[in-house]
Amino acid sequence: MAAIDEKEYTKSFDLKIWKRLFPVLANYKRAFAGMFLFNLLCAIIDVALPLFQRYAIGHFIEAGTLSGLGRYTLVYFVVILVQAVSVTLFGRNSMHIEMNMDKDLRRQLFTHLQTLSFSFYNVTPVGYLLTRVMSDINRISAMIAWNFTDILWALFYVFGTFAAMLMLNWKLALVVILIVPVIALLTGYFQNRILHWNRKIRKLNSKITGAFNEGITGAKTSKTLVIEEQNTDAFRTLTGSMHDSGIRAARLNAVYIPLVLFCSTAAVAIVLLRGGHMVMENALAIATLSAFTTYAVSIFEPIQMTAANIAEFISLQASIERVMDLMDEVPQVKDTQSVEEKYGDVFHPKTENWEPLEGEIEFRDVTFRYPDGGENVLEHFSLRIPAGTTVAIVGETGAGKSTLVNLACRFFEPTEGQILIDGRDYRERSQLWLHSNIGYVLQNPHLFSGTVRENIRYGRLDATDEEIEAAARAVSADTVVAKLEKGWESDVGEGGDRLSTGEKQLISFARAVLADPRIFVLDEATSSIDTQTEQLIQGAIDHLLKDRTSFLIAHRLSTIRKADLILVVKDGKIVEQGRHMELLQKGGYYHDLYSKQFTEENASRILKRG
Repeated sequence: MAAIDEKEYTKSFDLKIWKRLFPVLANYKRAFAGMFLFNLLCAIIDVALPLFQRYAIGHFIEAGTLSGLGRYTLVYFVVILVQAVSVTLFGRNSMHIEMNMDKDLRRQLFTHLQTLSFSFYNVTPVGYLLTRVMSDINRISAMIAWNFTDILWALFYVFGTFAAMLMLNWKLALVVILIVPVIALLTGYFQNRILHWNRKIRKLNSKITGAFNEGITGAKTSKTLVIEEQNTDAFRTLTGSMHDSGIRAARLNAVYIPLVLFCSTAAVAIVLLRGGHMVMENALAIATLSAFTTYAVSIFEPIQMTAANIAEFISLQASIERVMDLMDEVPQVKDTQSVEEKYGDVFHPKTENWEPLEGEIEFRDVTFRYPDGGENVLEHFSLRIPAGTTVAIVGETGAGKSTLVNLACRFFEPTEGQILIDGRDYRERSQLWLHSNIGYVLQNPHLFSGTVRENIRYGRLDATDEEIEAAARAVSADTVVAKLEKGWESDVGEGGDRLSTGEKQLISFARAVLADPRIFVLDEATSSIDTQTEQLIQGAIDHLLKDRTSFLIAHRLSTIRKADLILVVKDGKIVEQGRHMELLQKGGYYHDLYSKQFTEENASRILKRG
């Protein structure tokens, strides 16, 4: 599977893509109705104001009298007051649309991301997701709420103005109306070019966000490797590309908008020239020419604004495509409809229908290859693991030790064959049912921002403080708490960066213990803990794994001697299996691994003593 950020968007303006927003927009019908109504009212008043000007010139200035001026002033004041109220109300409705659309789209996208499978996150850059959740959605909601408002007002005003001009003098009106098809042709010519460069800008923005994120999170590594200059050069290349693309898009707009301006200004000049002759020939009143000129001059701004907003909306399609493409991402692992009806989904679990999990796992003629891989990792693999069995998986780094565990935990599903939990294909039950019965401790555990107590409580949200503290004591995590200034209420920092890797490991252990799962997975979970701490918790681990099905992905082979079954993995294949002594006696690959590691550990101890 190629990285999703590499997908190219090449469609020109496509109504089908915009229709994808309609279900979201339907939630704000009243706000759109209010915006539409008050926008229309504002446009009607704006169209009427030059007619007030025409009346004033004809009845007061040309007539040389102030009779009726008071009544005229009062009516004019009321109209301006209504306009001010209308602007306030349509602005309020637009703000309501922007804030709620932004909130709803982000929630919807975040919720969808929670349903996606591990394979998606294996190939998707963080910058890609951050840009869509933050930048693209913010752009969509802001432009729908405000740019669409501007377009509505401009359309109402332009058509109202054309109607007024036709009423005043249809011959002069035709001069102004003729600019509309010219602008339409210009828009059609420029739209694809503008959309192309804006798509490229959005794509580069994702890469820049990802590079910025990696630059911050990997700052320590960059400094220890002294690669600041290389990072800066790579970042400069990305920002340079975005700068060049932005310049190309700006140049297109810089040509497009002045062309619209030129056409509009030329129309005004013709109106003044022709209208002036008509006044001199007494074919047109000067009050009417004054109003007509005001219309011709003022119509330039909404036409220019509409042209600019259309260009912006053309570019917005790239953001909509990117967000909807992410919304369309289908989980690689998904429960069937019948399973969801019985057991519920991740957000609406029907726990009353969940059967107790005993922990027997069987691989039955399983063949598997990763979604982004071309070769089978497992072929016709069969293995029955009785409930309560401890299975150790060993092999060199990159040998594929996690594959079996990922399959057993249903993070991936077999390409062919079946995996049975307690005698039933695990696809006949919900993912949440299985995952709720798994305790997973990673080599590099992730802690969430918050306190130590809150992080352990993620194992079981309804746990009491006493249960949390008991779980921590079971794996010696209370020794971490004892060192912290605020104890259980100490903040672990973003990702747990205020704690050492070993301390995070212990908190992660306590979290898994609190969940009291039927299946334990320890993914090289003690590799980041010093020998002294490892000895402290080894007894606790042995106790916790008792009567539970357990998978130990081990780097230190000395930690898996007591395992009921050891699977030896090489180049993604299981080459040996058996108990510790059986495998040593065979003198095969496991024997070589064990001997090599034993020698290295002894040499390390001698060096430390020396």
